Amino acid sequence: MITPAFELSQDPDFLTITIKVPYARVSEFEVYFEGKEFKFYAKPYFLRLALPGRIVEDGREKASYDDTGVFTIYLPKEVPGENFDGLDMLTALLAPKKSRSAKPLVEEMGAENQEEEEEEEEEEEEFDWEIEQTPYVESKDSPLCSPCTYGFGNLKSGVFRRLQDELNDVIDIKNPDVTPAAERREKRLAAEDAKFDPDHYLADFFEDETIHHLLKYEPWWVKASRKKMDSQEISFTEDEKEQLRKFTNRTFLLDKRTCHQVYLSLVDILLAYCYEVCATEGEKNVESPWNIRKLSSTLCWLESFTSISEVLMSFGRRVMCYPLYRHFSLVTRALNDTITILQLGKSAVLKCLLDIHKIFRENDPAYILNDLYITDYCVWIQKAKSKKLAALAECVQKAELSKAKLGFELDELEAAALLVQEEEKELKAAGTDVSKPQLPPSEGAAASDSEDSSSTSSYETGDSDSDEQESSASEDGEINPLQSTLQEERTALLIDCNGLRRDIGTLTLDASNEKSKAPLQSTSVPGKLIEELGKQMQAAIRLTEQPEGSPSVSGGSSSTSEETGTSCTAQPQGLSPDRNGKRHFLEVTPKPSALLLLGSTNEAS
Repeated sequence: MITPAFELSQDPDFLTITIKVPYARVSEFEVYFEGKEFKFYAKPYFLRLALPGRIVEDGREKASYDDTGVFTIYLPKEVPGENFDGLDMLTALLAPKKSRSAKPLVEEMGAENQEEEEEEEEEEEEFDWEIEQTPYVESKDSPLCSPCTYGFGNLKSGVFRRLQDELNDVIDIKNPDVTPAAERREKRLAAEDAKFDPDHYLADFFEDETIHHLLKYEPWWVKASRKKMDSQEISFTEDEKEQLRKFTNRTFLLDKRTCHQVYLSLVDILLAYCYEVCATEGEKNVESPWNIRKLSSTLCWLESFTSISEVLMSFGRRVMCYPLYRHFSLVTRALNDTITILQLGKSAVLKCLLDIHKIFRENDPAYILNDLYITDYCVWIQKAKSKKLAALAECVQKAELSKAKLGFELDELEAAALLVQEEEKELKAAGTDVSKPQLPPSEGAAASDSEDSSSTSSYETGDSDSDEQESSASEDGEINPLQSTLQEERTALLIDCNGLRRDIGTLTLDASNEKSKAPLQSTSVPGKLIEELGKQMQAAIRLTEQPEGSPSVSGGSSSTSEETGTSCTAQPQGLSPDRNGKRHFLEVTPKPSALLLLGSTNEAS
């Protein structure tokens, strides 16, 4: 038999049941109703419903059929004006299938009377959402019951033993079938601490134009809350109704502690879903399944919570670590949206769960999460009590979540970043550029003149080498001011920011000018060259010109042999000024190029 598509609606006097039976044999159909039971049969369709209220046969009932294959049946209410709750909970309306076994392993005794007694007890007893609970510790000597359970109500185990290939694409925990809940939490917190990126967080904190744009988006539940819509006014699409009809109605036997965990995990899943809807502005993409399961510790780490504060802290930490937008305002927005959904009632919650079910159903590895959690949630929420959802919404609303509770020192990071930003603004206002060192006016001008002169007259001809060397030192032994400035410029280049000499132990030749190679090979007067170099070395240890206002210290000198294309520099031990007038301790060490030059001339001689 085929279960047909059906819908229920009501007015003050009638309950209307619409049944779609295309290609049915309408000449032979049967309708039976009494009290809360309704049956419909038209081959090959069969429908049996457990109605939320009582109906009566008093002659006012009627039915109609149109050419599109739709039956519309009007049934009078036993109490005119009575409001039937849960008419959109289609899975719950389907009468549960009877067991085919002769004696069921678990049997509900007096189900109808028991449900009425439970409703009376729940009205008298308020559910304490912040109850302190002690985690159950299983004895290691007992192999019959494993503590490594997960899924809806922690009713499943051993699932991932058969799905090792799919494991890494769905959840983060490895070997969940042998990892207890306490160890899962420790590993989850460690993974979040390792994943947190301060640079990513600060980038989203300062460049938050996109975040403000996302916060302006209003999903359907915000509009429904503004209009103060009732839970029964929330409608389902045809795809959602079809999916509800495909679910198998079942009863979940949950104790008080497990039921508490189920509600807390529901909040965790809704938080992740609300973030996804806000971040994508309701437009699903290929990353939507990843976002939802990654932000929910229930889905990603098979986590079981014991309080609302644990749920909020877990969600906040994961938003700071994993998605594209890592801003605390999105955490607050998702929290407010979850409260709104819970306040709208179980129809709104069911609509969100159906959307999550569809997202996971269309993603290849994520379908496992439907089997573990979402399908059971879609069936269970239809029978959940509205008062419990309202109490849960109130509890979430009273809970407080701050940046300090997340454990990433977000306030300290923001304070430090703001301080750096203010310092940069002050430097810009003062017109100071710290990235480029400032040269004194006299040194800067002299250095530029020296660089210009050296670039325009570098190794032009071999005939002018002797004249240029003779002009480097005067007869009284004083160094040319221009040559001294050039030496200071070169000395500054040999010193790094810490006052240490750079490694210049390589011989540098002017490869761009081939003329400099010839004198090195064909020098016929090596003695004269050595004598000139000796004069250069003596002149190098004389005092160099110092910047104005600075004490006189022993300086250095630099000489260049144009015939060889190499330079010789000697620095006395003492203080030598750099470009900014600072002084550094240097050792008396001639350039390796000068030593090599002396050696080459000796061999030539």
